[in-house]
Amino acid sequence: MHLPAVAATIDVCICTYRRDSLVRTLASIDAQVGLAEGVRILIADNDEVPSAKATVDALAGRWPIRYLHAPARNISIARNALLEASTADFIAWIDDDEIAEPNWLAALLASIGDHDAAFGPVRALYPAEAPDWIRTADLHSTHAVETANGVVTGYTSNALVRRASVGRERFLETLGRSGGEDTEFFTRLFAQGRRFVAAPAALVSEPTAQDRLSLRWLSHRAFRAGQTYARAYIAAGRRGPGVVAASAKAAACIGLSVLFAWNGVARRRFWVRGALHRGVVARLLGTPDLELY
Repeated sequence: MHLPAVAATIDVCICTYRRDSLVRTLASIDAQVGLAEGVRILIADNDEVPSAKATVDALAGRWPIRYLHAPARNISIARNALLEASTADFIAWIDDDEIAEPNWLAALLASIGDHDAAFGPVRALYPAEAPDWIRTADLHSTHAVETANGVVTGYTSNALVRRASVGRERFLETLGRSGGEDTEFFTRLFAQGRRFVAAPAALVSEPTAQDRLSLRWLSHRAFRAGQTYARAYIAAGRRGPGVVAASAKAAACIGLSVLFAWNGVARRRFWVRGALHRGVVARLLGTPDLELY
């Protein structure tokens, strides 16, 4: 895909917490093509102490870098510090363990058009010891979901957001340890009239950690995502209908996982999907949010 050079100001925002992989992420941003100028990198260190500062200070890359210390162990605090520090036309989000393809930023810019945000895919990279069903199901990868109403929510693992469209909205600190803060943030922006688009050519890759190669981890993550989605029912005053609808979907998924017991991939897919609906029910019934981080 050939992309012409684009003149735009972009703040690439990265939250980090004790990850050596940050250096590789920054190297992939240095290697971006199709952008002559106008890129800055903002890094928010979410550790209690400024543990990433020496690493960041030692880097002499292509783009200017600004280090922010945004303690402690609450990802929403770090994300909000980056929003406060950003002055560019666009904010690009990428995680500190991801690797961007060389055309990543240019592809996001080419896709966003007059939309408020564009979301690219995150391709999971699996270690050699990953079970076959993990590779086939590929539940660790992420992509923008198209619905009848278009793309209605998003994520910060691969995104470009028009800064003016964010305004004074911020990530909820109450979700900063549980996860789901980005889903809630973009769902809220969509409800306010912002419009999103998928950017399939803007690819980043993410190595999958060993401790995430299990049905248990995937189920916990899906359950937590369901708790976030439940907020839409609560905001709409539809807690009761939400319990009924999500309970029916959870039961259907459990039934399908039994029906496809002979198929290891399908069985696990339905089980994980059911965990999401169980999370919706749990949150609507008052269960506290899980803390994943």
